[in-house]
Amino acid sequence: MGKKITILVGTMTGTADLVAEEVRDRLAADGAEVEILAMDRLGAEALQRDGVCLICTSTYGQGDVPDNAQEFFAALERDKPDLSALSYGVIALGDRTYTATFCFGGKRFDALLQSLGAQRIGEVMLHDASAGTIPEEVAVEWAAEWIEGVPEARDEAA
Repeated sequence: MGKKITILVGTMTGTADLVAEEVRDRLAADGAEVEILAMDRLGAEALQRDGVCLICTSTYGQGDVPDNAQEFFAALERDKPDLSALSYGVIALGDRTYTATFCFGGKRFDALLQSLGAQRIGEVMLHDASAGTIPEEVAVEWAAEWIEGVPEARDEAA
């Protein structure tokens, strides 16, 4: 059947979009079915799709989720959907020069999803913009290992 992954993107400057596209291409090369959705105007139903969810988000301001992710994040906090059937991963983008809020966009999503019953696959990927590494290259390397923990999608006909 293969692995189904939905990448949900929270971004301000487009870096997370670029990272998501490169990760999609790498996972698709491994045979996964991958769809990218911007977090703009998403509701909890985006997390109730078949397969696994991968949050790819930058951090903005004082450790906030990006503007396009704020409504989605707030809706999850407010509505508290049961996400016990959800498996997910997180790619968190940040800058370690902001030590108090480093990668908090992704860390906040991780904590929220866990509080709603979701099960994280692997460790959260933390990218440091001040490290001199290219975020999409680091994310592709991480995703190549992360995909090993992703279960095959359920066969609807079974």
